[in-house]
Amino acid sequence: MKIRVATYNIHKGVSSIRAEPRVLALKQAIGLFNADVVFLQEVQGKHDLKAAKYGAEQLGQKHWPAAAQHEYFAGESRHLHAAYGMNAVYDHGHHGNALLSAFPIANMANHDVSDHAYEQRGILHCVLNTEHGLVHCYVVHLGLFEAGRRRQTQALISAVRESAPNGEPVIIAGDFNDWRNTLSAELRNALGVVEAFDELGTNASLDGIMRTLRRKASMKATISPARTFPAALPFFRLDRIYVRGFKVESAEVMHGSLWAKLSDHAPIVASLSLG
Repeated sequence: MKIRVATYNIHKGVSSIRAEPRVLALKQAIGLFNADVVFLQEVQGKHDLKAAKYGAEQLGQKHWPAAAQHEYFAGESRHLHAAYGMNAVYDHGHHGNALLSAFPIANMANHDVSDHAYEQRGILHCVLNTEHGLVHCYVVHLGLFEAGRRRQTQALISAVRESAPNGEPVIIAGDFNDWRNTLSAELRNALGVVEAFDELGTNASLDGIMRTLRRKASMKATISPARTFPAALPFFRLDRIYVRGFKVESAEVMHGSLWAKLSDHAPIVASLSLG
């Protein structure tokens, strides 16, 4: 079975500069992934203030649809199924992680991994019912502080061990905020996962060339996730796709002016085949 996946922090549906609404453009951009499964972070389930400000119809379209963003993205698209894990709640609305899927979602659970009261985080676990069996998907958005991320990573490891035992196929994707790349080895050792760009190993970037040279020299390859932040000029390696039971056939970061205008993160798209 081949499956195409994408992960994208959509910055609550507004641009990173001037916080202008980008929900309509995001829906079109998500369609460009041509992905079977899309892992989304910072998805606005409700925002009354922006709905009041941008909800009026202009040129026959609303700049802020009345529906929750994950429902709006899934509507009239190949992603007939959607799940949402509410994490942060405030007076005018809430946001969290979401999963869009072309496969039926057999069940879902949202794990609260908030490390303190001022930064609500969660792990959304969805079990997809595919023609080749169940696939476990975990949408992740970890915290801004390293100590908290380590505790949240332990919670992720525990969740995967409990809900996807016996080596069942797993895809973990999202915004790890792990700019120093301190968590990959821990996830790899505990769960048997590999990061998409490390598994690919031979992309055309300088990182890919260096990995190839190290491997040819029989040196231990270091895990080097892709640069995705900030979207206009990606430097930090914040967003990841980890897999177990899949072979990574291709992976790329979506660069260019389009993506720079939509969010502060650049999305990652990967093509996988079931091993």
